[in-house]
Amino acid sequence: MTEKKTAVTLGSFDGLHKGHMKVIACAFEMQQKHGLLPLVLLFDKHPMLTVSGKAPDMILQPVLRDELIAKTGAGKRIISFRDVKNMSCREFFDEILIKRLNAGGVCCGWNYRFGRNNEGNSETLRELCEEYGVEFKITSPVDHNGEPISSTRIRQAVECGDIALANAMLGREFRYKQTVVDGQHRGRLIGSPTINQRFDEGFVKPKKGVYASVTVVDGKEYPSVTNIGLRPSFENEDFRSETCILGFSGNLYGIDIEVRLLAYLRDEIKFGSMEALSEQIHKDAEKSKEIFENRGEDGNV
Repeated sequence: MTEKKTAVTLGSFDGLHKGHMKVIACAFEMQQKHGLLPLVLLFDKHPMLTVSGKAPDMILQPVLRDELIAKTGAGKRIISFRDVKNMSCREFFDEILIKRLNAGGVCCGWNYRFGRNNEGNSETLRELCEEYGVEFKITSPVDHNGEPISSTRIRQAVECGDIALANAMLGREFRYKQTVVDGQHRGRLIGSPTINQRFDEGFVKPKKGVYASVTVVDGKEYPSVTNIGLRPSFENEDFRSETCILGFSGNLYGIDIEVRLLAYLRDEIKFGSMEALSEQIHKDAEKSKEIFENRGEDGNV
């Protein structure tokens, strides 16, 4: 049990988008008013994976999710969904929130569901908080273009290559962190060394094409150009991310590197010669530098 009274945030937090961050902000309001410790409750696996055997594709890897939560200053607690999926709403509230997490406050979004078979909603949670004398706050939806922001909308935007829309709903740049794998060093032949990365199984697949991007190496951000897909100018390729880091030189093989997508530049094209490919890469690089230099702090270009 947590010794200090906590302000527990409830939700899926699978994307940490603007709606999720609004819920976490409520916990900090409770900290200011009542001295409660902000705490984000997470499940070890997406609930749908346990319930149906298939979870929605990830739009944020756990390692990056945890980094972003840490930057807010909130604590986190990860529990097994399998252990709680058959609990009634009251059992979950009493056993997990009160006894295990010592909740003095609870925050959730407007569409929160919990309890066995999702039998409870935010109003059920409000009633339990009133009964137990626990502070309660429910957040209203955060809209973008007249519709509530959701992980589903963000996932669809990424799959369609609308990174500007995805970033606007996330409130930051869509990103992934993967180990650099050895390629065939073909980028060096055209004066543009690249890093190759494969995506985790179950991670959302961005639309095939070329993106303006940011690559983070040792905490420093570099403008970059990222090709996602099968690289049609070469034969027998697997789906991967290939990024040319502008203004950087060094060996990154075997290192986990973070890439953030800024804007979709163009579709993949099969070039007839290395010279034509090289010329296009230089054009993409100039455009990426321009976008990098003019991007906003919230992920909007």
